[in-house]
Amino acid sequence: MELEAAKAGYTGDGTVDLRGRPVLASKTGKWKACAFLVGYEAFERMAFYGIASNLVNYLTTQLHEDTVSSVRNVNNWSGAVWITPILGAYLADSYLGRFWTFTVSSLIYVMGMMLLTMAVSLKTFKPTCSNGICNKASTSQIAFFYLSLYTIAFGSGGTKPNISTFGADQFDDFNPHEKRIKASFFNWWMFSSFLGALIATLGLVYIQENVGWGLGYGIPTFGLVVSLLIFYIGTPMYRHKVSKNKSPARDIIQIPVAAFRNRNLPLPNDLSELHEYEPQHYIDSGKRQVYHTSTFRFLDKAAIKNANTDASSRPPCTVTQVEGTKLILGMGMIWFVTLIPSTIWAQINTLFVKQGTTLDRSLGPNHFHIPAASLGSFVTLSMLLSVPMYDRYFVPFMRGRTGNPRGITLLQRLGIGFVIQVIAIAIAYAVEVRRMRVIRVHHVSGPIEVVPMSIFWLLPQYTLLGVADVFNAIGLLEFFYDQSPEDMQSLGTTFFTSGIGIGNFLNSFLVTMVDKITGRNGGKSWIGNNLNDCHLDYYYGFLLVISSLNLVAFLWASSKYIYKKESVYVKEGCIDLIEAKAMTTPLGICN
Repeated sequence: MELEAAKAGYTGDGTVDLRGRPVLASKTGKWKACAFLVGYEAFERMAFYGIASNLVNYLTTQLHEDTVSSVRNVNNWSGAVWITPILGAYLADSYLGRFWTFTVSSLIYVMGMMLLTMAVSLKTFKPTCSNGICNKASTSQIAFFYLSLYTIAFGSGGTKPNISTFGADQFDDFNPHEKRIKASFFNWWMFSSFLGALIATLGLVYIQENVGWGLGYGIPTFGLVVSLLIFYIGTPMYRHKVSKNKSPARDIIQIPVAAFRNRNLPLPNDLSELHEYEPQHYIDSGKRQVYHTSTFRFLDKAAIKNANTDASSRPPCTVTQVEGTKLILGMGMIWFVTLIPSTIWAQINTLFVKQGTTLDRSLGPNHFHIPAASLGSFVTLSMLLSVPMYDRYFVPFMRGRTGNPRGITLLQRLGIGFVIQVIAIAIAYAVEVRRMRVIRVHHVSGPIEVVPMSIFWLLPQYTLLGVADVFNAIGLLEFFYDQSPEDMQSLGTTFFTSGIGIGNFLNSFLVTMVDKITGRNGGKSWIGNNLNDCHLDYYYGFLLVISSLNLVAFLWASSKYIYKKESVYVKEGCIDLIEAKAMTTPLGICN
């Protein structure tokens, strides 16, 4: 079916246009369609980082929250931004599809941005100060501000997982050329994301602190509206995947229940005795068959034939369905060991920024002061420089030695990123130890006193975290998309977003608990309102220890993981799709 469609000039993966009609491969998809999506991503990331990069400073300087509360509130909001994609992805995979879920969610996103711009622009929302004493904003003012923030979080929940997977859908896995160029998609997708973040941390942060918060939020709001218009201009070029399973997430529950029901039945020695459809079923349906693996063997009992004698009972699950559930469990194991790295990443927009505000930020003979949040631009700059080098030089170099189309495996890429991240937090600890030494030597004690130490001492930790993100952030997004069951790729990518969300919540919890435990009974809190009189170095040391232990756990989990291997049947044979063979196995050959 798919092969005949490809011969007729249509896409081989069964994608359609917005009206459900088959699309011509030559006139749709690929990079010409992705250009509109990449443009949206750059503007959306500019809006997000325009808020996230400097939010901790807004909360402390404008709403006058204390350090721990502001860090906790930033982490909680960021966590909500990254956790809500679970709902958006479920709606897309099960009901609305990626395009319409994105459309509804983007409107909510824009509404939230408009509300936030109003909240920081109207004079009635600005706390008043007299003789150095500032009154906190009223309860209604604070409620309006946070309502706008969480409206943005709710809207982004439907845009974030669907726009990236929608972009990946523009490449046909049945076309060897398109599948080959798809291997670079996530690298360049994240490149556009980094570009938007760079504009935010260099330009918007400065405007917010030196011109006005209203303008600083109004610019990305306008940009987001323009980017949506650009996105819809590209509608005739988009390919839309048709879900072959109306409730793809149901198997996650159904398979373990069926396996438990058959728990007393012995597993057959011959795998052919497990229930699976004939190849003709996959030819007719266009679905992919997933091969049996030896992991989570207990779940294989869900596919035992003739397990029930009741004629009215449901038929046994197929091996492909069982393997889909195994994939989710395997990805869950990898997801768990990404939570600590996400917690490390959460420091960039919170404690790193507050740490920077205590240092000498003057630059040049005119003593131009760098906004502390602008140092985050070096994270983005290192990403922007590293992505082309990784894609154009590192991957071809490693491909020639490993034979893997990606150069290295997805989990090897993650491992390299996690190692670099551990080095980065070790440097952050060393720099903070030096800052504390300078404080003691110069007898700095006041919360607003400037430590005679350049803010550029923080550059190495920012830069290394940017390089690490090229390996682990892009690698995680590609890993969870690639390893997800066929009908759950939007939901699968939420492993990536939810990991970041939980990491932010975890950092919020750690900051709160560390402050309470170390500051009780009159003790000196590791994280206090006065960063010049606390022990932030101890907290960084704590993060170094747990990130090192987590790296060991990741190495163990990755050694146990078995990559997905699936076949796409066509009338002249089948195509193997597997980590190292996805672009090299010829049509008609299946192992």
